[in-house]
Amino acid sequence: MNAAVEAMAFFLGFFGWVMAGVAIPNRFWRVAEMEGNVITAATVYENLWMSCLVDSTAVHNCQDFPSMLGLSGHVQASRALMIASIVLGTFGLVATLVGMQCSKIGGDNYILKGRTAALGGIFFILQGLCTMIAVSWYAFNITQEFFDPLYPGTKFELGQGLYIGWCSATLALLGGTCLLCSCSVTTKEKKLSYAYRGPTRGTAYTTSVTTTTPHPYDRNAYV
Repeated sequence: MNAAVEAMAFFLGFFGWVMAGVAIPNRFWRVAEMEGNVITAATVYENLWMSCLVDSTAVHNCQDFPSMLGLSGHVQASRALMIASIVLGTFGLVATLVGMQCSKIGGDNYILKGRTAALGGIFFILQGLCTMIAVSWYAFNITQEFFDPLYPGTKFELGQGLYIGWCSATLALLGGTCLLCSCSVTTKEKKLSYAYRGPTRGTAYTTSVTTTTPHPYDRNAYV
């Protein structure tokens, strides 16, 4: 049962890692519709790296952000967190693959493999937290600007890249939690098996020997 849980957790973490890699280059983190007539209508969409505009003739015009230091603080933080998410997910995949019971990579030391799998679960949880913070922070700024009546710029809405990021974070958190729960159950079972193990062969038993002193009027006293 634990091996099946570890395999399921590995695939959850793997799909979460893949979806995080899909969310980073996705262009539709925030989308805005530019109102106008049929000729001047356009759609603006942005992500962490570039800003694009598509007009009514379906012509796309994308431009990278000119300066990283000139970006908003939440965009820079989201970039760093998403990159850290990919790195942590990579470590989590390697550690989980080595620590799984059905894997022969780490040898037959199941105690060490269990600890390695638990470390992989921690990496998956950190990956999910980084992705969740980055996506949620970015979405918070979008909603804050959208509902601010005094905001003079273009008001954007949530794009599909944010939803991909939320799904990625959820899968990574589920995979890491399953790994930690599986390792904790395995540790408890091993402790119980050692606790109920009977005495082994060659165990020395001590018995108390009662010594009695001879009575002064015993028959041996007269010999």
